[in-house]
Amino acid sequence: MTAEDQDGNAIEIPVVVERPLTLFLNGQEIVTMMTIGDYPNYLAVGYLLNQNMLRADDVITAIEVDEDLELVVVRTERETNYEEKLKKKIKTSGCAQGTVFGDMMEKFETIRLPEAEFRTSWFYDLNRKINAAPSLYLKAGAIHGCVLCEENRPLVYFEDVGRHNAVDKIAGYIFLKGLETADKIFFTTGRLTSEMVIKTVQMGIPILISRSGFTAWGVDLAREAGLTLLGRAKGKRFVVLSGAERIVRDVDSAAVEDEDPKHQRGSRRGEG
Repeated sequence: MTAEDQDGNAIEIPVVVERPLTLFLNGQEIVTMMTIGDYPNYLAVGYLLNQNMLRADDVITAIEVDEDLELVVVRTERETNYEEKLKKKIKTSGCAQGTVFGDMMEKFETIRLPEAEFRTSWFYDLNRKINAAPSLYLKAGAIHGCVLCEENRPLVYFEDVGRHNAVDKIAGYIFLKGLETADKIFFTTGRLTSEMVIKTVQMGIPILISRSGFTAWGVDLAREAGLTLLGRAKGKRFVVLSGAERIVRDVDSAAVEDEDPKHQRGSRRGEG
């Protein structure tokens, strides 16, 4: 896109493109999301799971994407009708139009996360690998990234204009691939808000890491659920505010190199 720099010179800069995507569950319109447009199947299924509109035992019979009409339809064997649920949705602190429905907390309170460990050597490996991976964030900014990991290995990386969309893609990927989550780690560039914590717990992932900071309610919910929460995770440093018993410090941080400044994802003002 053409722009002008501080001296009035014409320049070309990369800009993230966002577009609407309207989600239907069977015959009912659920929501219109602003998204970068990739992986609509994962985004749609993850959104429905995180809003408790899909159950873990639901059978999806079809996912239909129409790029021209900018819509995606998820069809299930079970008959669904969420008119009343849609009336009681509440906004959260997520970017754009992230929402959490009133009965999500009822499910949240029943979830018990698995025992797990998280080695600091894994953290340093993941930090280096994720920060060096090609991404829209490094190219254009104005975007959030979420990574599903196992030990020191990034498994899949999704980006979107809102962190709620990126985490929904992770949830949809897990469901459609039939993955176990007890040994997984969730790494995000976004703030550790109540919404991020709730969705991570609902996915059954015991470790959540962010390059950004925390909200007080996010920390309270993580402690209630027994979620290990690492924030401000940049270079060799991180802060643990919940679930510290899972941390195995098998590397001396003094021996770890600081990261290259050009790879400091999530540190730009206004992009947490």
